[in-house]
Amino acid sequence: MNQDRVESLAQFHPFTRLNKLLEGVAPGGGNTPLLLSLGEPQFQPPGFAVEAIASAKDAWSKYPPTAGNEAFRAAVAAWLGRRYGLEPGFVDPEGMILPVSGTREALFHIALSAVASGLPRGKGRVLMGNPFYHTYAGAAVVAGGEPAFLPAGRATDFLPDPDAVPAELLSQTAMVYLCSPANPQGAVAGKDFWRRWIALARRHDFIIAADECYAEIYSAAPPPGALEAAQETGACDHVVAFHSLSKRSSAPGMRSGFVAGDRRQLARIAQLINYGGVAVPLPVLAASTALWSDEAHVAENRARYRQTFDIAERVLSPLFGTVRPAGGFFLWLEVGDGEAAARALWQEAAIKVLPGGYMSRVDEQGRNPGAGFIRVALVYEPAMMEGALGRMAQVLARLEGRRSVARAAGQGG
Repeated sequence: MNQDRVESLAQFHPFTRLNKLLEGVAPGGGNTPLLLSLGEPQFQPPGFAVEAIASAKDAWSKYPPTAGNEAFRAAVAAWLGRRYGLEPGFVDPEGMILPVSGTREALFHIALSAVASGLPRGKGRVLMGNPFYHTYAGAAVVAGGEPAFLPAGRATDFLPDPDAVPAELLSQTAMVYLCSPANPQGAVAGKDFWRRWIALARRHDFIIAADECYAEIYSAAPPPGALEAAQETGACDHVVAFHSLSKRSSAPGMRSGFVAGDRRQLARIAQLINYGGVAVPLPVLAASTALWSDEAHVAENRARYRQTFDIAERVLSPLFGTVRPAGGFFLWLEVGDGEAAARALWQEAAIKVLPGGYMSRVDEQGRNPGAGFIRVALVYEPAMMEGALGRMAQVLARLEGRRSVARAAGQGG
């Protein structure tokens, strides 16, 4: 990889930039530091998952097969049926479900596959919304492709509009990353959104990487899925869905998820894992099988997040209006200057958040659509979040007061 590409990778990694922004700044206010910058749930996963790992301890001495085992694939197929109404056999457990060591790795691998097969045909562009999850852009660059950023602000309901993508760009596209509920904004894609993107993918022959890692955290109705929409067309070619236990089951340290869909793409991902990836260990597969088979702990998680969002509404709505997203566990708050707010929150309240501009790129109008926002991950217990959100509100209210004074002074001049 040439030096230009190495340097471009650094610009896409938000936490490297955040560390630089806060370098030399001590967490203040006499408070215990809280990391609300990272989407890492701080709740304990169910005890039965730990017991499943312990019961399978003899399997630590075995190399795990890339395809996992029959019990895992059957549990995932059953969950897809319950969650999305997929008919038995629509997603074949033997060739269309693959366990992965966390979906970040799988989201990275699919770009390597899609760009490698697309470049000989002049298809090296990788589409994603703007803002975006940094792995999308990093994977596109490492694969030798070129990220292309699609507007995903209020004008498009925080999701990239398939009807607004130029035909010339679509003809050069190897893959599109689509995330619902969206990271960072929490927007939920409807079935029509998925249908329109699937039609484009088949017409222009590119892959849809449907990142649905937050699909089990929602405020009202369960978010529709890409495979659910694909079933209405009778096939799931050109579509790969990604799911994780990190958010659903509060088990990020297990590094366990799955991909499902287009048989050819899953075979390519499996080959990449064979050469340079990590197959999911058998004891972890045992725990994962148990977690995908249980819904009670997921309902408890969802209730916990809803309670926290109730607190956020009460504490922050006087400043921002409605803050509750349709899905996911992030707040996406418009604060005027995301970097200044992030620095002030760390310095004055010991709360670390992510500037929205670090998840976005300058658009055709020369504007970074995330620069005025911060992303806040509500990943601690509700009681702890209540205190943290109260501290945040105090700091952000002071910043808003300063902005109001500055605006008034500017108008008066």
